[in-house]
Amino acid sequence: MNAETKFENMEVGFDVPAVPGMDESEIQTPCLILDLDALERNVKKMGDYAKEHGMRHRSHGKMHKSVDVQKLQEKLGGAVGVCCQKVSEAEVFVRGGIKDVLVSNQVRDPKKIDRLAQLPKLGSRIIVCVDDIDNVADLSAAAEKHGTTLEVFIEIDCGAGRCGVTKTEDVVAIAKAVDAAPGLKFTGIQAYQGAMQHIDKYEDRKAKLDTAIAMVKDAVEALKAEGLEPELVSGGGTGSYYFESNSGVYNELQCGSYAFMDADYGRILDENGKRIDKGEWENALFILTSVMSHAKADKAIVDAGLKAQSVDSGLPFIYGRDDVKYIKCSDEHGVVEDPQGVLKVNDKLRLVPGHCDPTCNVHDWYVGVRNGKVETVWPVSARGKAY
Repeated sequence: MNAETKFENMEVGFDVPAVPGMDESEIQTPCLILDLDALERNVKKMGDYAKEHGMRHRSHGKMHKSVDVQKLQEKLGGAVGVCCQKVSEAEVFVRGGIKDVLVSNQVRDPKKIDRLAQLPKLGSRIIVCVDDIDNVADLSAAAEKHGTTLEVFIEIDCGAGRCGVTKTEDVVAIAKAVDAAPGLKFTGIQAYQGAMQHIDKYEDRKAKLDTAIAMVKDAVEALKAEGLEPELVSGGGTGSYYFESNSGVYNELQCGSYAFMDADYGRILDENGKRIDKGEWENALFILTSVMSHAKADKAIVDAGLKAQSVDSGLPFIYGRDDVKYIKCSDEHGVVEDPQGVLKVNDKLRLVPGHCDPTCNVHDWYVGVRNGKVETVWPVSARGKAY
């Protein structure tokens, strides 16, 4: 059932915060809104960049968790498929019609492996990451059981300190095991340097990527020597895609947050020392919030608190205004510093969240707005899919 079908017999506030055609001022809050013009410009810009640099772009679905946003990225930005982090997310995207899905993570639980191995039956290419040779036999057995093929990336830990092997000999050993395993296909390498994506200075990010690229080049050469040249070398995020795409070794990007742009990513600096949300990318995602109380002369209380956002990367900022400031929050309330008393009850503010990924995961809907009017409402399709 899609969003449009659900609207037929539904009132605003019953299950959805808005319906197409209404004014932005009528949207029920707190909710997520998308500036569709900004979103489309971001998506097209990344697509043009990838094409100009001979790169595939596999957009990251863990950021938006939305089949509709993914389809927009494929239509306007030429995205070749989606990354996701969980089997349950992959199931949502496959059933939503996405044909090329990478689980950019390890899958080790037997039941999850079994579910993963069934997904190619629905007509999608499925790739999964491996960093332990013992995982190979389990994936192979499940693929054999269901008569499917799972493709495999060997994951390299190139500095993030999470999953992945750190030695070239381990990359080669696992690739050989995958190549020999029935039901599996060795497709390439994942090398995503997540730890450096939010380092402020361009030069500092580049230094981290130089190390990562050297590791990946060594692994690729060793694989070629064994007759196992990788089809895909995948990685790169919003804070680093220009390094991977000019490396001569990567051929697939995994950018996610560029499309929405949050406060934490926005503060990092480009090559010219400029914030990336002041030229490179536009803010397209906002938490729309309403003033619910102004009993204190210098403070407005809004309805977007902790339950409407994630503050792990800091508080949101109020978009387009410097006369008021979001200063703290509790479960259901946000406190806005309003020294001049310019806000009134029921005024609406756009908040740019500190971290878009976990913020999107606590909402059911995206309200797409253009020129002050609601144009569309999209479900956050994979909301809460964490297993």
